[in-house]
Amino acid sequence: MSPNIALNGDNNLKQEIKELGFGTRAIHVGQEPDPNTGAVIPAISLSTTYKQSAIGVHHGYEYSRSDNPNRSKFEQAIASLEKGKYALAFSSGSAVTATIVTSIGTNGHIVSVSDVYGGTNRYFSKVADTQGIETTFVDLHDPQNLKDAFRFNTNLVWVETPTNPTLSLVDIKAVAEITHQHNAILVVDNTFMSPYFQNPLELGADIVVHSVTKYINGHSDVVMGVFITNNQEIHNKIKFLQNAIGAVPSAFDSWLANRGLKTLHLRMKQHQENALRIARFLQGSDKVDQVIYPGLESHPQHLLAKKQARGFGGMLSFKIKGGFKEANTFLQNTKLFTLAESLGGVESLAEHPAKMTHSGLTQEHRNAVGVTDNLIRLSIGIEDAEDLLADIQQSLDIADPVFTSTLPKLPRYNSEAKEYFPTMTEENKC
Repeated sequence: MSPNIALNGDNNLKQEIKELGFGTRAIHVGQEPDPNTGAVIPAISLSTTYKQSAIGVHHGYEYSRSDNPNRSKFEQAIASLEKGKYALAFSSGSAVTATIVTSIGTNGHIVSVSDVYGGTNRYFSKVADTQGIETTFVDLHDPQNLKDAFRFNTNLVWVETPTNPTLSLVDIKAVAEITHQHNAILVVDNTFMSPYFQNPLELGADIVVHSVTKYINGHSDVVMGVFITNNQEIHNKIKFLQNAIGAVPSAFDSWLANRGLKTLHLRMKQHQENALRIARFLQGSDKVDQVIYPGLESHPQHLLAKKQARGFGGMLSFKIKGGFKEANTFLQNTKLFTLAESLGGVESLAEHPAKMTHSGLTQEHRNAVGVTDNLIRLSIGIEDAEDLLADIQQSLDIADPVFTSTLPKLPRYNSEAKEYFPTMTEENKC
């Protein structure tokens, strides 16, 4: 046991939490057993209002839009994992984005990485623009490109790394230095990496955001977002707007997200292990033009990935030989990979960015950032790698133009028996 840990009679941890390992913090921070019942797992607090002993005298909670015990516990835990002092949970990642943008006021200016998530691009381009806030999209492969984008009214620099879906990297430390030279605030969307693999606040970011829906919750059953910072002034401003706007998560969603957080370290290890195996497999396939995964030595920013992160994550993209037709055929014939938007759940997902998550971008913008018709994005789950590899192989075989006209569609896959069996018909159902 760490010498910094002292346990009291109720088994509560009292220590400098920064000295504890990631998994220990994920499980214990904000999760003290109930002092009245002894319940090890905090109960779900559904009450919308709280008793006051006198006017304005309460136990930290007045009204659940302003705060809620389950939300507070989740915020404490995620702040610890991101090495931050403050965290605020929202009803979605998009709500976090909207609140941060609102905080800069009208006549502001944002500089965003060019291949940002499609939903963020949509908000910057079609919503913030109507509020008098302009956005400049910049290729940040070279951080020096940022310098020319600044204006007298630039408030925010918005970065994803790796980017979605092209998995380009941004040097967080270099961008932070340039951003702060211009008295702007750096926001880093850390959704793809999770706090297990990357902590942008330690590299100079002012704000870290996540779509909690993805890896943090990890089970595709919660829509949430979160904001983390070490800056009290920024926190206070966003906290005020969180309460005023009211885009807050329910108690149940906060409880579920906190439960998911407890296994994040275990899941991310398996996501990455599977992703690396699949990336190497795809790299050796003659049915694939390009594999994009920061964990491959062939990735042009592989060394940067090793420098600023502790791993490479579970997301990869690849360009299938051919075009939209081949990509569509591949995506329609996977058995274990589900054709669906979103990412970061325990199950494997596959999608077509150009027609799905990034369809809101103009064709010109998609071409510029590499979102081509043959690009496929995979969210690698934590299933057995051998099964995932077999699924990819059989679907590639069907999508290959050489075999498309002659190879029959494979029957559905029996994951338990690890074999294919005929699709049930009225004649053979029992």
